[in-house]
Amino acid sequence: MWSFRNDRLLEPVDVTVANLMAMLGRYQGRQAFYQHQAPQVLETLRRSAIVESTEASNHIEGIVVPPQRFEALMAQAVPETRSESKVAGYRDVLAHIHAGQVGLPLTPGTIRALYADLYAYLPGEGGAEGGAWRQRDNVIWQVPPDGQSPEPAAGRQVKHFAPLPAGDVPAAMEELCHHLATAWQGEQVDRLLVTSGFILDFLCIHPFPGGNGRLARLLTLLLLNKAGYEVGRYISLERIIEQTKETYYEALHRSGERWDVGQHDLTPWHQHSLGVLVYAYREFEERVGTLDTAPGAKGRAVQLAIETLRRGQTFAIAELERVCPGVKRATIRRVLGELRAQGQVECMGTGRTARWRRL
Repeated sequence: MWSFRNDRLLEPVDVTVANLMAMLGRYQGRQAFYQHQAPQVLETLRRSAIVESTEASNHIEGIVVPPQRFEALMAQAVPETRSESKVAGYRDVLAHIHAGQVGLPLTPGTIRALYADLYAYLPGEGGAEGGAWRQRDNVIWQVPPDGQSPEPAAGRQVKHFAPLPAGDVPAAMEELCHHLATAWQGEQVDRLLVTSGFILDFLCIHPFPGGNGRLARLLTLLLLNKAGYEVGRYISLERIIEQTKETYYEALHRSGERWDVGQHDLTPWHQHSLGVLVYAYREFEERVGTLDTAPGAKGRAVQLAIETLRRGQTFAIAELERVCPGVKRATIRRVLGELRAQGQVECMGTGRTARWRRL
């Protein structure tokens, strides 16, 4: 595709991208050490990342559900609204990726199947057709900061780019997947750059009528995991992207300019994509290093599990035991007592089945 044609990915990268890649190489080298160092902490982070990623990636596209319903959806509740259906679809595909149930090579058929799963609870929007490619030309508008509709009538829209014409999508996706497979098996281009280029091309092709941004973030996680950069299992990349949403859209806009004629600048997109990954690794090492080596590591793991809950969200001690394996119930009760004294949690009943609420 356009980022893969004419050896675009073989062009020298700027010093910022080079430095980010060097940093990521060092982080990846230490990754296995941390993965074996603190299993109970990693399990807590993993569960938190799934929740945060599902919420953040949908928030980026203006998809929001009430906190109580979001909590129920993450506990496998059946969606009741259109927004809930989108959240549930993302939840399921993300779980498949975390479980290693999606493999390489990526083919157009695989991508269409993932899209169908993303809309499994809204079959009229793609699932029933097995993930049909986009049939109409369109323009991509920025979602306003308040998460409301980005339609032009709102008067607050920002045009990002006009993606590939619909009639060119099937051939373009075939070519893109072919280039990905070839570059992935080769040794000329670092897989970090291959992943970045693939996702940019995917977004500029915009192959589906909706959900392209959410699917692109899922594909990013998949490819990074396969490339050996597994931080997204423990730190939500989608949350970091949401926190830097304006930078995300700016990088996409700048690197998308003149993409249709193969004269686009990959640097802004590379810088943003790799920067998100560096930020995630930094947070990962800070959390695992602090939690595993400091005195009271298990108590801190319990506190972290509670901190990842929304304000007002309820939980039971048994649920904390599941997300903090290896931590005794006495330790959990001690931490809850300390947090209650600080006004951070409250108990909503008595006995073993009592539920607690984060304040």
